[in-house]
Order: sequence, then C-alpha cells, then structure tokens
Amino acid sequence: MRDALRLARRGYGTTSPNPMVGAILVNGGRVIGRGWHRCAGQPHAEIEALRDAERKHESVRGATLYVTLEPCSTHGRTPPCTDALITAGVKRVIAGATDPNPRHAGHGFQLLRRAGIQVGCGILESDCTKLNEAFNHWIVHSTPFVTVKAAMTMDGRIATSTGESKWITGECARTEGMRLRQGADAILVGINTILADNPSLTFRRDAAHRFPFSRSNGERPPLREPGHVLRRIILDSRARTPLNSKILTDPHHYLTTIVVSPAAPKSKVTALAIRANVLTAPVKKGRLDLRWLVKKLGSENVSSLLVEGGGEVNASFLFSGLAHRIAFFYAAMILGGRDSLSAVAGPGVTSLTQRLKLTDVLWRTLGPDLLLTASLSESP
Repeated sequence: MRDALRLARRGYGTTSPNPMVGAILVNGGRVIGRGWHRCAGQPHAEIEALRDAERKHESVRGATLYVTLEPCSTHGRTPPCTDALITAGVKRVIAGATDPNPRHAGHGFQLLRRAGIQVGCGILESDCTKLNEAFNHWIVHSTPFVTVKAAMTMDGRIATSTGESKWITGECARTEGMRLRQGADAILVGINTILADNPSLTFRRDAAHRFPFSRSNGERPPLREPGHVLRRIILDSRARTPLNSKILTDPHHYLTTIVVSPAAPKSKVTALAIRANVLTAPVKKGRLDLRWLVKKLGSENVSSLLVEGGGEVNASFLFSGLAHRIAFFYAAMILGGRDSLSAVAGPGVTSLTQRLKLTDVLWRTLGPDLLLTASLSESP
C-alpha cells in the first residue's frame, strides 16, 4: 500500500476534479502491474495497473489488487473499474480508504463481493484519506478546500509601510509556494495585490524544479507540464483591475475571473468582460459575499482554492470559517512599524475565546526560512 501511495502522488496537480489514486497488482508473490490516475478523463489507476500487467504478458487471474481508494462503481468519463476487475478475474482487492462520496461509499466493495472477490479495507487508511484531503472535502460539501498562504517576517508583516515586499522569504520558500500552486485548481487574491504587484499568478515550472522537495515523508511529487496556468480569481468589488495588468494581457487571460459587486461601474465591468470572465457577487455587510463565492467555485469543479491575498483578504477567509488550512512562511527578519502591513488584518478578535485554533501543526525548515502548516478547527 505504501508503494501504491507513492504511485498515487505522481498525479499531484493533474487529476482534479478526480482524486489521486495508485494501484499495484500482485500474483504469486510478484508485482505484475502498477498504475496511477494520471489526469482527469484518463484511465483510473486500476485500469492502468491491469494494462501494465497485460503489456508484460502477466496473468491477472487470481491476483490481488492493492489500491489506495475504493474502486469506482459508476459510469463517468470512464467506465466503472469494478467491471474491469471482475472481468479480469482478480481474486482479492485490498483498499486503503472508502469512497468519500456518500452516494457511492461502499458500493464498489458490494459489487466486488457479489462477484466472489475478497475485499479488505483500511490499510494505511489515514494516509490514503489525507492524500485526497481537498477532493474529499469538495465531494462531500460541494465547496473547495481552502488554504490560506502568506509569506511574512517573524513579526507577521508581509510588507513595509510603503508596500515593499519583494522578497521577504528566500528562494527555497518561494519554490515551495510554487508547489502549493501546483496542487491547487485556483488562486485567489484581492485587488490591492494586483494594483501593488501586478503579479502573473501562474505556476512557474522552472522555479519549482530549482530546489529539492522537502516533506515529512521525503517524497517529491512530479511537476505539471509546462504551460499549466491556474484559474485566477480576483476580488475587485469596484472593477479597478487595470486593463494592462498581466492577468488580463497574457495568453491565459481567459482563465481570469474578476469578482465585482453590483455597484461596480458598468463601463469598467464591460471593459473587463472583453478580456476576462466577470462574476457579479452579492454583497453582505458591505463586502463581497465570500460564502456565496466559494459555493459558486465549488459548482464549477474548483476542489482546491489557494488564497494568497493581503491581510484583509486573508482575515476575511480565516475569520469567516471558510479556510481549512494555513501555509505561513516565516523569514528570519523583523520589520516592525505600526503602519507596516500585517499578514492577517481585519478587526481581529476582542477575546482569546474567539481566537483561531490550529491543529495538525507542522513546522519545516526551508533554507533560512520556516514553514508552518496547520489545519483550522471549527469556525470561530
């Protein structure tokens, strides 16, 4: 199962809105086939393993399949894997985790058992479930799994009082930031980030190759193919995004969505709509309704959303209960100053009982910098 997990991770950043899955076929004590789900719309891991065994002229009949997730039992863009396993004559199926979709959970196992195939489940279940954390959340709640990412000084500042911020963290940390983008379906920033930095908001493959990957398991997932660009979401209630900004003039401008309020000037909205998608969101308490937005994104198959906003945007996601994880990069420097910009702004809390609580806390060293990743507990 550990080997199947390693195979599954090869699909990092390419399988959404499907999960990452790895599979290994064993017969007579030998591995006869390996496979993983490479890309949405392409064969699932089980089919890849069967085909691998076929290419090697190995007999699958009587084999055991080790797979990180319950085989699918429904018709989607590909036929159900349960049918293929039954037809191939597989004798046993050992799965890591059950299908998280409440409508399908356990159904694949039932079909296999009815066909006389022995079924086992729960091997390395925690690891197999964690692998598809974002997909599992999206398939159950129909909203994206949200990670808030920020790069800051030791005193929590993301820029000086004049807005200078490049670069606070070093190259190793920025490379890891690219890997976070690699695994996301969309990236979200506020209009102030666009006005201050004019970022590209792309996944830079060359930068992500520059340094070895550092993870608690020591593994380095492969990179997306060149040319991959995230869907880019800009919170811009007054439609102030400059028409000459990179996100509107590069070859991927069609993947940019500008989120405006009903009060945005019509002429500006019309001009933006020529170069990008414009989405008019409702307003709640004077601000764009982020809860409405994440539901909208979830309905459009965005299973993983990376928030790289400034302090106000970060605070809005964190304190509204919409964020699920944080990835905070800390550089070994201090800016100080009451007017320097904070990584998490907003009104803050008035009592410690309202504080955000972090779980699954993990600290990592990235060159001279630190990375804190953690899960957020229930909404404040």
